[in-house]
Amino acid sequence: MQQIGFDNEKYLKTQSEHIRNRIDAFGGKLYMEFGGKLFDDYHAARVLPGFQPDSKIRMLRELKDQCEIIIAIHAGDIEKNKIRGDLGITYDMDLLRLADEFRANGLMVGSVVLTRFAGQPSAVAYQKKLESLGIRVYRHYAIPGYPSDIPLIVSDEGFGRNDYIETSRPLVVVTAPGPGSGKMATCLSQLYHEHRRGVRAGYAKFETFPVWNLPLNHPVNLAYEAATADLDDINEIDPFHLEAYGTTAVNYNRDIAVFPVLNAMLERIQGTSPYRSPTDMGVNMVGNCICDDSVCRSAANQEIIRRFYAALCERRKGDAGDGPVLKIELLMKKAGISVQDRPVAEAACRRAAETGAPAAAMQMENGQILTGKTSPLLGASSALLLNALKYLAGIDDAVELLSPEIIAPIQELKVRRLGGHSSLLHLNEILIALSIAAVTDDNARRAMDQLDNLRGLEAHSSVILSQIDSSVFRKLGVNLTCEPHYESKKLYHRTGF
Repeated sequence: MQQIGFDNEKYLKTQSEHIRNRIDAFGGKLYMEFGGKLFDDYHAARVLPGFQPDSKIRMLRELKDQCEIIIAIHAGDIEKNKIRGDLGITYDMDLLRLADEFRANGLMVGSVVLTRFAGQPSAVAYQKKLESLGIRVYRHYAIPGYPSDIPLIVSDEGFGRNDYIETSRPLVVVTAPGPGSGKMATCLSQLYHEHRRGVRAGYAKFETFPVWNLPLNHPVNLAYEAATADLDDINEIDPFHLEAYGTTAVNYNRDIAVFPVLNAMLERIQGTSPYRSPTDMGVNMVGNCICDDSVCRSAANQEIIRRFYAALCERRKGDAGDGPVLKIELLMKKAGISVQDRPVAEAACRRAAETGAPAAAMQMENGQILTGKTSPLLGASSALLLNALKYLAGIDDAVELLSPEIIAPIQELKVRRLGGHSSLLHLNEILIALSIAAVTDDNARRAMDQLDNLRGLEAHSSVILSQIDSSVFRKLGVNLTCEPHYESKKLYHRTGF
């Protein structure tokens, strides 16, 4: 059983109450910039064992009668077909996915705002598409000198040029498909328009990380830096909070740097600012819901190591440079950890050295480490998956869950009929074959019943896995890392077949 370090039910209760209190403090209208992932927040779940990946959306469901959603998207990102790296879909498609998810959870999607709109043809076409789907769309424009030219920004030629977004509920959550979409500017523009209409409204920010009331170098906060190493986010002591209250609080460099400008905008819009520090703007209660600090420290240290391996692989693929690798190395030194603290990595590499072929390893909850090797029938990750399912189901290791008679026809179909470059089965193909076998084979059925028990387990491959295999491990909830090496020396590495 996984150790628990975070009280999720306490989080849902206290976070909802805190947001309600912030709404009341501003007279009944709050624009809340929502950073990070609203759905499937697996980073938080990994570093705070017990945190449920859907916690944020569940928390918003508690407020659904008071809440509506504005989704912001940068018009330039539509024009460039910008892609979300984790999902492999464009931002404009992800916006539709987000809208569907919100609605499926009973939340009202009030509108979409195209930020930094400059007549981009793709953005114009996208607006027509959204409106044909019944979604209200507004336009916000680039402001010269943003964010430093405050007299221009807070004027009829600045925020005043933007469309006023009609809202009807006290809590307006502003979210986006990704960073740089203009969430904060959307909130501030709305405050400007509300003030001109005589409506009292406030602004707050919801960011899960860094956790403001944990120490600067707490592993949970260091893991956030590792996760954003490519963005060069840096955790810092909030100097404004320290000066105002005499207590330390952690924030990140971009919020600290922009706070004087943001505060000046609030003062110009409303006459006075309610905030004395960037930390004051936040509504995050995560730090108050950690129930076992040692469990969260250990989990966060593993996340830092996982991020290090991910950065190494990104560099090897040519998708990133040295910067993220060097930064995470520094974070590992701060945390006092190294790759030797990841037992599955050593086990996979040792097995690969013994067999002279790619290998993989997985650690069970009791500490037992299983391995998988490459064979004529199975790749290392497929062999590992079958070994893990047999172990969890209590099936003898000598038992064949899939006989050569089942695997061989699939291999023939892949190579001879569909032109595949390798006869080895990917994880999705193995699972499809196993699910078919489970109809008549009791061992296969027992193995399939254990799939949910893979969630949260650690695994490592001695080579970079295909996109297909990596995706299946991710969907199963397995925390996978890979050595930054390809199986072959080819220049072109396919992701499928």
